Amino acid sequence: MDLAYLSIREAHELLQSKKLSAVELTQYYLDRIAKHDDTVRACLTVCSTEALASAKKVDTKIATGEEIGLLEGIPYTAKDMFLTEGIRTTAASKILENFVPPFSATVIEKLNAAGAILIAKVNQDEFAHGGSTENSGLHPTHNPWDIARVPGGSSGGSAAAVAADYGIFSLGTDTGGSIRQPAAYCGVVGLKPTYGAVSRYGVVAMGSSLDCIGPIARSADDAQIVFDVIKGRDERDATTIETDEKRREIAKTKPMRIGSYATIDVTETKFGDIAGFAEAMQGAGHSVDLSPLKSASKKVKDNVALAAYYVLTPSEISSNLSRYDGVRYGHSSEQAHNLRETYDKSRDEGFGDEVKRRVLTGTYALSAGYYDAYYKQAMQVRTLLRDQFDKLFEEHDILITPTTLAPAFKLGEKQDPIAMYMADIFTVSANLVGIPSISIPVGFVDGLPVGLQLMAPQGHDADLLAIASVYQSKTAWHDYKQRSPQL
Repeated sequence: MDLAYLSIREAHELLQSKKLSAVELTQYYLDRIAKHDDTVRACLTVCSTEALASAKKVDTKIATGEEIGLLEGIPYTAKDMFLTEGIRTTAASKILENFVPPFSATVIEKLNAAGAILIAKVNQDEFAHGGSTENSGLHPTHNPWDIARVPGGSSGGSAAAVAADYGIFSLGTDTGGSIRQPAAYCGVVGLKPTYGAVSRYGVVAMGSSLDCIGPIARSADDAQIVFDVIKGRDERDATTIETDEKRREIAKTKPMRIGSYATIDVTETKFGDIAGFAEAMQGAGHSVDLSPLKSASKKVKDNVALAAYYVLTPSEISSNLSRYDGVRYGHSSEQAHNLRETYDKSRDEGFGDEVKRRVLTGTYALSAGYYDAYYKQAMQVRTLLRDQFDKLFEEHDILITPTTLAPAFKLGEKQDPIAMYMADIFTVSANLVGIPSISIPVGFVDGLPVGLQLMAPQGHDADLLAIASVYQSKTAWHDYKQRSPQL
């Protein structure tokens, strides 16, 4: 039986009909990891014993004739930002290299309750600081489409794991594009929900006012199934909200007004087949305007939003990472002789270069004499950006841009941090504003996958998933599998 690249519904049908056992399905993915991960290097901790034990429980339930839920027995991976009780959680940092948390994140608890099976914790940029997974404090990950290239980041291990068929879906985090950008580079689907739609409790913090949790999968349908399980209020995360369930029915029938948010021609071939997306949407009864957005309608330019993001995010990072003091948990320097040296040496030994760069940048932006010049102005840009999107959403239901400027770049190609930050230019705005956004495969450039980003108003996650699902019912870009000769 060919088990390659199953959807959630396909796997569910095989399990429920007893054509396949949960143990067999789980072992298939564990074997994939054992065979290919020396090449891809997506995994940090493989949970073989725990995964097979969970699979046996699902098989016992099926054997009794019980109906199982859509996610029961479905293997998945999770970015190593998610706390997992009794299973190592590192955030891909040496400072947490041997940390085993005493509890699990809310989203992990919800997936456990739904019967999904965690088979591996996967790599990322250290503390999610980066866009290539080269900044992992443990090792870089390779793109399954071309192992000489990056998988993107910071959720690069998650996107690579889905593309390499290490599990049916993965969990990622997105603070400025960290789900959508690697999804585009690896030819899969990545959903960044509305801020607060999914609990952040038990997830290692990066930028607390921007962090979002979402699925990476091979189709919009799979992303919807996972999102339905992990979303919702959580009393342990005061920022969480309830999603509007009525929107899904509205999204299925409402003709959408789709417009470009870019000030460039998005139909250029370097961005994939966006013209084909427009044709498919018009054929489905939606209106599409791909005209470049006039500068006057976009007062906050992409580069200004990017600059504001790289002031605000490091500022929040500086605050969040102060908890890693070498005392309470994580790495503690053996070279320290007093409390001050414990702080300094533990952080110096445990944090990588990009983490240190962002901590220093954020501390500087928040310091006396510079707060008004940097942090305050960045917050003002954020407010203007919200106003800009509010006005544009009066005219459009969906706004689109390319997800990235180009396909995945080669490992080691971008040594300049500013050049690396530019990879987020199309994605950071959605986080600054708190709106939902999704990246879907939209073709190939030079044999490598590229993505299309869709954005909708806050709480309208269903609109994105509906449009993505319609598009994928009419095209096959998401069905293309990685073609690296090494796998």
